[in-house]
Parts: sequence; C-alpha cells; structure tokens
Amino acid sequence: MVQSVADHLLRRLSQWGVTEIFGYPGDSVNGLVAQMGEIEDGPRFVQGRHEEMSAFEAVGYAKFGGRLGVCMATGGPGAVHLLNGLYDAKLDHVPVLAIVGQASRSAMGGAYQQEIDLHSLFKDVSSAFLETVNVPQQLPNVVDRAIRTALAERAPTTVIIPADVQELDYSPPEHEFKHVPSSGPDRMVAGGTILPPESEIGRAAELIDEGERVAILVGQGARGAADEVLELAEATGGGIAKALLGKDVLPDDLPQVTGAIGLLGTRPSWELMRDCDTLLIVGSNLPYTQFLPPFGRRAVEIDIDPRFIGMRYPTEVNLVGDAASTLRALIERLDPPDERREKRREWRSKVEKDVRRWWSVLDAQAEVAADPINPMRVVHELSPRLPKDAVVTADSGSATNWYARFLRMGENNRGSLSGTLATMGCAVPYAIGAKFAAPTRPVIALVGDGAMQMNGLMELLTARRYQELWDDPRLVVCVLHNNDLNQVTWELRAMGGSPKTPYSQDLPDMSYAAFAESVGLVGITVERPEEIGPAWDRALQAQGPVVIDVHCDGDVPPIPPQAERAQVTDTLKALLSGDPDGRGVASRGLATKIQEFLPHGR
Repeated sequence: MVQSVADHLLRRLSQWGVTEIFGYPGDSVNGLVAQMGEIEDGPRFVQGRHEEMSAFEAVGYAKFGGRLGVCMATGGPGAVHLLNGLYDAKLDHVPVLAIVGQASRSAMGGAYQQEIDLHSLFKDVSSAFLETVNVPQQLPNVVDRAIRTALAERAPTTVIIPADVQELDYSPPEHEFKHVPSSGPDRMVAGGTILPPESEIGRAAELIDEGERVAILVGQGARGAADEVLELAEATGGGIAKALLGKDVLPDDLPQVTGAIGLLGTRPSWELMRDCDTLLIVGSNLPYTQFLPPFGRRAVEIDIDPRFIGMRYPTEVNLVGDAASTLRALIERLDPPDERREKRREWRSKVEKDVRRWWSVLDAQAEVAADPINPMRVVHELSPRLPKDAVVTADSGSATNWYARFLRMGENNRGSLSGTLATMGCAVPYAIGAKFAAPTRPVIALVGDGAMQMNGLMELLTARRYQELWDDPRLVVCVLHNNDLNQVTWELRAMGGSPKTPYSQDLPDMSYAAFAESVGLVGITVERPEEIGPAWDRALQAQGPVVIDVHCDGDVPPIPPQAERAQVTDTLKALLSGDPDGRGVASRGLATKIQEFLPHGR
C-alpha cells in the first residue's frame, strides 16, 4: 500500500514514542492534519488556542515527561508564533521538535501568501538542527537527525515540510549516490556513563578535601543525582543551595538544604555562599555571579556539557561528565584530614541552624497583615497541602518570588518555570503539557494576573477540552490577583528609581473565577486570608480543572536576601517621588523585613 509523506512522518514519530503533537492547523500543514485522522495508533493532535501555547505545551511536556516534546504549526504567522516557546526550550535546554509547513515548492520564491524565509526565521532558535524536506527520500534522515539532535543536545530543532511534499507518495532513500539512509529509532543506542579523566577527579577530590566550609550548588543537571549530592554533603559537611531550575532536585525539608539562590533566593543560601571557602557546582548554569561566593574561593564544577562549564565562576577544576557517575567517582576519592572534620561539623551545624531560623522567618512573613491578602500566605498555605506527587508550574512575575521562597517541595514533587528566558504566560500551557506527560499526577499552576490575561485565560478552554484524557483530572490554576504588573513595578522602583507608572502597570480588573465558570470550569474567589486554606482543599479535591482567584496586595515587596545599596537607594527614591502606593509599600516592606530580626526559631 502506497504511503504519503505525511503518513510516513506520523508513523516515524510513533516509532520514536511520540504520542502527542501540540499544534494549531493551517493550510500548509493540511496534509499532516488530515492524515492524523487516518492513523488509528498515531500521535494525538492537541489543539491549543495559539501556536505559542502549543510550543509552551511541548516544552512543559518535555520538562515533566523527560522525553521529546513535539509542536506543529503552519508556515507564515503560525511559524512566527512558535518562536517564543522554542526560545524557552533553547535557553532552558529542553528537547523539542517543531514541525512547520511551508508554501508549495511551485510557489516558493514568488512572494506567495504566508510565504516567509523560514530558515532565516529559525536559524538562531533551532541552530542545533534546521532542515527542509524537499523530496520524499530526505524524510527519514531529516526527521531522525532532528530528533536525535534534540535529545542529545537538549535543544529545539525544526523540520520544514512544504505543503505539496506532504501529499507526495513516500519512497525511501535508495542505495545510490546522493541518497542518505537512516537507522530507525529502535537502533538508537542510549547514552551511557560519561566520566571525566581519573586525574581530574583526583584533583577535584584533593581540592575539596582541603575545604572546611563547603557549599554545594545544584541545578537541573543534578536531577538524576539527588542521592549522590546528599552523600557528598554528608561526606563534606556541606550545605546545599538550589538554582531556580533545580528547585525540585532535593526536597526542602532536609536540614542542610538552604533553598533557592539569587535575587529570588533565601538568606541561608546567600550566607552559605558568602561564608564558604569551597564551592562545588553540579549541573547549574546560574548566571548571577554576584550571588556566588566572592572571587578567590576554591571551586569545582560538574556538567555534562563542556560548552556550559567554567563560565559563571573562576573554577579551578572542571569535570565534564554526568552528575551521578562523576559524583560517585569523586566521593570515593575523598579523604579529608582529621583536623578538618570538627570544623566541618561546626559549619554544618551553623547551616542547619540558619535553615531552621529561615523557615520560621518565612512563617512569620506569611502572616504579615496585608490588604486584602498577603501573597506569601497563598503559597505558604499550599506547601503543607501539596500532594506528594504534584507537579507545580510557576509563571514569570511576582508569582516566581513566592514559588522560589515559600513552596516547600517534597521528595516526589516536580516543579519548573521559564528559568532563563523568563517569559510571561508559560505556566498554564506548561501545566497542560505536564498533564499529558504525567496524566496520573495533579498539576498546579501559580500565575500572576498579568500572565493570566496575556496567555492563561484562553488556554483554560484547552484544559476543559482534554480533561477527560487525564487519569487524575486535577489541574489547579491559582491566580494572584492584584491588578498590577507587579514584578515590573518592583523593577521600576528598585532598579530604575522610578515610582509606579499606573498607565503602564495597572491591569483591567476582572473576575478570573467567574471567567472559569463561564467556560465550564470550577471557579473559587478568595478575598480574606482565612479563605485560602479551604480554597486549596476544595481545589485539590475537585474532579476537574479549577481556577482559584486570590485577591492579593500588590504592595507586599519581594525583598531579596541581601539588598544592594543601589537597590535600596533607588527604591527609596521611587517611593519619595510620588509613588501612588508609596505608603502601603513602606508599611508592608518594614513589617516583612523586620521579621528577619525578631527572635524566630532561635
């Protein structure tokens, strides 16, 4: 039986284990869309409300499923819309394949409708691999190489297929000149253990053995090495800080885990870096050097990708290898002198004391009075209720602050956000992608009202449409409703010395709970602090998607663990320059900051 190119492509994707394609139809992918309805066991088409959402859903699927995410769009405007999600995949190192239509070959170069130069458009975001299938014989090699590259380099790749090529009869490459065959996915050899040279492991062990105050920083590259990280911390007496993309690497109830690092991080993480004499970075590409130790401390870095090693801190030893195997080899070589052991015990004791006190401070900060609700308390109340297997997505904005500091991850929880691109509007489509990747797990999205208005509202329709496919139907979208583009407002104050500018920062008011109900979902409005806990309980017991609309106080400041002099000066300048919310900001900020100096948990 003769196959079309579209048919063969979809069957090839199935062989690679692709079960969902997130996309939006259009004329230059009509051949693919039509064929999807003809293949009984082929990939399911998941229709988002916008191609950008489809790309984000593919990223969420890849992040939480640990496998390739696939998105599809027509050429022209559909292709343009994919870019933001694909850049998110590129900067967070996530394997995503984009399949994009193009004008028929007979029309290309003729300024035809929706014809744009797709290679120019995608050459940066899909720099790992980008190709157009011009004849059927190209197809298997191009698709296989795109998928292998995406998985190997943890990057987005793009395959462009003109509309007329999709409808051609498929014929495989032949055993002749200028034809390029390809092995099927069943012949792909999985990557094995990657270890650095023994001599470099020895150098790293000697350096660490000389340290008395060891700090360990883990990122998402350490996710498969949690046991080894803990063993290293026990062997060295070290404390463990987590980059934002590595928040779910280790649970937050461990006494030596200091929490997030950076502007959104914790004071124990800041003090860990400030006071350590030795740093070990495992699978992290944290860009904020000012939150790492002062230059001159001894340092080792472990990363599987040599392109991203030794570029954030002047490390003495760089170990290129997978985190788990490299750490095991390193731990076997550790043998610190006896005189350092007591110093290390003192250091660990200090780290654990700092962590205990910090959680007490956060407990108190969450209880600071606000009008009407302190946003810290929203996430604070979620932590003890977080299902043990829950997935949490967070959007870019002020919601990121409370996710980073207040959410206490458990051992089996997963969480992520747009870590490097820091794009708004990703949390709801991430959550939908997560539901397809892990349909047996509850998913929670923490979203600011700006991000919800930008992307989240319409994607609630996608959640409603597909909820019956999920074994566990729980998808909770919590909207922090303050009618302000709050994170940008704080950036204006702290980094620009500018008062809030209502013409750019104020958002049109609406009821997110009422909108959810209008599209057939459950909506819960929360206007008083005592309603937060019951709202979480109700949402987490629901049998379908729920939107919690929490009316929050936008004047509660996201105070960094150690504010720089310039930030303090600029904020004061902004508040004294006629900021319309200046009085509320000052009172909330003082009430929040003072909790760090009261006798909590001493």
